[in-house]
Amino acid sequence: MRKGVKGAVVGTVCAAVVGGAGYGVHNVASALSGDGGTDSHARVKTGPPSGSEASEAVKGFFAAWEKGDAATAASYTNYPQAARELLTAYGGDAHITGVRITPGTATGTATGARVPFTVRATVSYDGKARPLAYRSTLTVVRGQTSHRALVDWRPSVVHPQLREGDTLTTGESAAPPIEAVDRDGVVLTKEKYPSLGPVLDQLRERYGDKAGGTAGVELAIRHEGNDADTPLLTLAAGRPGRLRTTLSAGVQAAAEAAVQKYAESSVVAVKPSTGEILAVANHRADGFNAAFLGTLAPGSTMKILSAATLIDAGLTTANGPAPCPPSAVWQSQTFHNLKDLAPDENATLSESFARSCNTAFVKFADEVKVDSLTREAQERFGIGGDWKVGVPSFDGRVPASGGPDTAANLIGQGQVQMNPLDMASVTATATTGTFRQPVIVPLGLDGRDPARARGLSSGTVGQLRAMMSRTAHNGTAAGVMAGLGGDIGAKTGSAEVDGQARSNSWFTAYRSDVAAAAMTQDGGHGIDAAGPIVASVLRNAG
Repeated sequence: MRKGVKGAVVGTVCAAVVGGAGYGVHNVASALSGDGGTDSHARVKTGPPSGSEASEAVKGFFAAWEKGDAATAASYTNYPQAARELLTAYGGDAHITGVRITPGTATGTATGARVPFTVRATVSYDGKARPLAYRSTLTVVRGQTSHRALVDWRPSVVHPQLREGDTLTTGESAAPPIEAVDRDGVVLTKEKYPSLGPVLDQLRERYGDKAGGTAGVELAIRHEGNDADTPLLTLAAGRPGRLRTTLSAGVQAAAEAAVQKYAESSVVAVKPSTGEILAVANHRADGFNAAFLGTLAPGSTMKILSAATLIDAGLTTANGPAPCPPSAVWQSQTFHNLKDLAPDENATLSESFARSCNTAFVKFADEVKVDSLTREAQERFGIGGDWKVGVPSFDGRVPASGGPDTAANLIGQGQVQMNPLDMASVTATATTGTFRQPVIVPLGLDGRDPARARGLSSGTVGQLRAMMSRTAHNGTAAGVMAGLGGDIGAKTGSAEVDGQARSNSWFTAYRSDVAAAAMTQDGGHGIDAAGPIVASVLRNAG
């Protein structure tokens, strides 16, 4: 929102809600798991609230909320100070009135009663008004010190999209709306391409004023930090400005469909010859744009960068020695290969790369310098170079780690952190020799100065392409890449994570002038989840 528009601060709780008369609290009591109430002779009540206790708490909370009596409503919660602040601001700063609340069927939980409810209200601002309706849920618990039945106060009680630190604001939008279009002028919307939701919000926040539109009036969630506002309700539409992106509607559609087949998955596709981002898609329960902002170990996909380091340092070549023993020890830590990978003491780097032999790379840990991998990543691949993509991004991290992490980093574990955008860029640099910082809108739109790196020699590029091609045709990626014609190459990866039953699945590949990388948390081996996602994107990228 623009200056002068205040917000209902969520802080440690939530903001804004609505309710109504005639909500039939007797339904709440009758639907609870009739635990009967507590002993009338007990001085201190313990355990989950009884049905009658929960009913009274819900009745009092909703009734006060509907009347706009913030102090009374707050007294029915376990965080009364925070609740009072938000409920007071709700009716004023958020301009929400005419609140009506209708409870649904309550259910018992281990600690109390869970009560779903529907909120209906009106948002009014500057002579404009729109109805507001949504569903939320609260839980009635026993207070730790008062021992009363109380509403467990949290942001999602007020609105399911509210999180810690959020505010609700109504007024002139922070940025004019945009009509984002792809590289060919096709309109991109959240409805057709759900993964683009947060990206389009960020583009609007950053470039709305530059796209030529005019601001509207809306109720929106303002997030803590630099995240773009999330519009909830438009009271008056502004005039959208037209913003051209580098995305491809066709590739984006393929990416959206591909990630939907695997939970907690993300994928990015880029054009190696230009650095333009063709698609970004996520399928995650938390809505996080892990494709651009994820910070996870990339597993063996990192061996592209590690192989380049070994070649550029003169330690070996694609056809030079890189023995693959059954295990390797570095600084008292023992490293193993994937199950069923037969050792080969006479293997070349190309063979160990294609078979994804961990020990072959670990064996070079005593020959590389502590900062060799770091310098290769930064100076040749542009990793960690403060990219100016056009929206927020994490640009990779390859620290100069000593101890066991010197070896672990070489196989994409240790302290290395990447995301699909980073690995798609690594693949693009490996196949062209030139680092072109990924962008989602043209640099000239706002005069951004891109990150730079010196890239790779033609000799190193030729060797990397040959090794990735071998992996795609005869190595660990052969099954996934089967049927893809043209100039192709790939690298599989899996990254073990403490506390997870399965490793994270990683895969990166190229086909002609498209490079893509994907990650599926708890997805298993690279060919199990991330591989099919990348192959599907490349197959449909033309």
